[in-house]
Amino acid sequence: MNSITEKEKKLSSALERLKNLNFKNPDLDNSIEEFNDKKNQLEIEKKELEDKYNLLKEDYELLSQKIEEIKDKEKLEERKQIEFSEKIDELNQETDTLLEEIDKWQT
Repeated sequence: MNSITEKEKKLSSALERLKNLNFKNPDLDNSIEEFNDKKNQLEIEKKELEDKYNLLKEDYELLSQKIEEIKDKEKLEERKQIEFSEKIDELNQETDTLLEEIDKWQT
């Protein structure tokens, strides 16, 4: 019986030591912490880049709109200039016609 009690004590002692074993790896914990820090930093950088991208996109859209407005103004000015030139041509023709009429009356 003594041997059973002794074996039981040894088994209890072994179980107690197994319970007290630390399965944590400090290197692994440090690596996980470093990865978490890097992940957080990358997320911050990603957010900053997204914000910059959105600002650039807004600027691009605003500039595109301004360019379109300028193009429209240029087209309008070109049309006005063409109309003005046509009016001048008409006036020149009328002047020529009037001069011809005046010449006829003088002769």
